[in-house]
This record gives sequence, structure tokens and C-alpha cells, in this order.
Amino acid sequence: MLFLVRHAESIENATKNAGFYKNPRPWTGPAAHALSRDIVGLTPRGFLQCLWLQQTLPDLTGPDPAIYTSQYRRALDTAALALPGLPCEVTALLNEQHYGAATYMTKQELYATYPEGAKDRQTRKHLWTPPGAGGESLACGVLERAAAFVDGLHTAPAADVVAFTHHTAILALRTVLERRPVTELVDEARVRKTPNAAVLVYEQADDGQFHARGTIQPDC
Repeated sequence: MLFLVRHAESIENATKNAGFYKNPRPWTGPAAHALSRDIVGLTPRGFLQCLWLQQTLPDLTGPDPAIYTSQYRRALDTAALALPGLPCEVTALLNEQHYGAATYMTKQELYATYPEGAKDRQTRKHLWTPPGAGGESLACGVLERAAAFVDGLHTAPAADVVAFTHHTAILALRTVLERRPVTELVDEARVRKTPNAAVLVYEQADDGQFHARGTIQPDC
């Protein structure tokens, strides 16, 4: 079994444009990305969601699941609180999409600063590659990382796997696991994103393919 867990609610999730997104942005691109990766933690609601995960995950997994988490603090904190005392492997393969120099830019500032990428950002978001060092598109960079993570599961020792990750990374992972077009999943996400702390359940068949078995959502 594979369980994909979106990290619990973060300060960034809760504040949106009233929080980190300012016009003009007060940070450089690299500083904004470091802030997103290393500093942004969980809200009080996020901590409650972790308690829900702490009660829920042990009933879903085997006794010794293999645990993976992204390098972002909000995912690391979710893993530590949801499955306390259990070892986990930190991997960049589960990281959120890297927005490069565009991290925490409002759309207004982004389009004014990088007009050449505005059309892709507006109409083909999955193909848009953020400007600056490290910027990666969903359809290439994130999807390649997702495929590498899933490939690694095929050769890993037999065990249930719990992976703590992020919204855009989950879109890429679902593309690989469910063998669906990324555009289809992006369209679904425009209507409704994967909720914070939701658990997506997959079962691996004898042929190695994964099959979706449902989503469990927190009650807080």
C-alpha cells in the first residue's frame, strides 16, 4: 500500500495573499524560496490535523511503514507529528514545485517583471517554467521527480509506504500512479485542491501497477 499525505495546513496556506504575497515583494527570489522551504511551519489547525493523522495512519498502514518526506519544513513537521518516533527518509523527489525567482510574487508583479512567460502562466500553467535558478515546470521537472520516486518503490523492500508531500507534487504523483494526463488533473485541481492532511490511498497489484483506493480527509 502507498499513502500520499499532503502536509497539514501551513501559515502560507492560511494567509495566502494577506501574508507572504506582497506587491512589491520584499525579498529576492532565492530568499523567498528559502523562506518557503525552511521557515514556513504549521498553523494551530495544522497541528490538530497532525493529531488526526496520528490517530488515522496507524489503522491504515502495517506495523513498520517506510516513511518518506520532502525537504520542506511543513512536510517534515507533519511527518514528525503524525508518526512520532518513527524514522523517515528525506528526499527532494517529494519537494513542492520550485518557483525560482517567482516565489511569493503576486501575479501582477510576476507579469510585469517577466512578461515573456505570462501566457504560459495564464493558459498553460503545467508547462510554465518559472524564471530564475531552480525554476521547474509541473509537466517536466516535478513530473520527472514523481516518476523517479514511484520507480524507486518498485525496487524497494516490500512494505507499506507513507509519503508526506505537497499539492503540486501530488498532481505529478497522481499522473504517474493513475496513468492519467497531467492536464486532466490540473483541471480538477482548479475546481478543488487536495485538502491539507488528506490521505490518498493506493494499492500495488501483482503486476506492479498502482490503483487508487480512495481518499481520506481530516475532520478538522
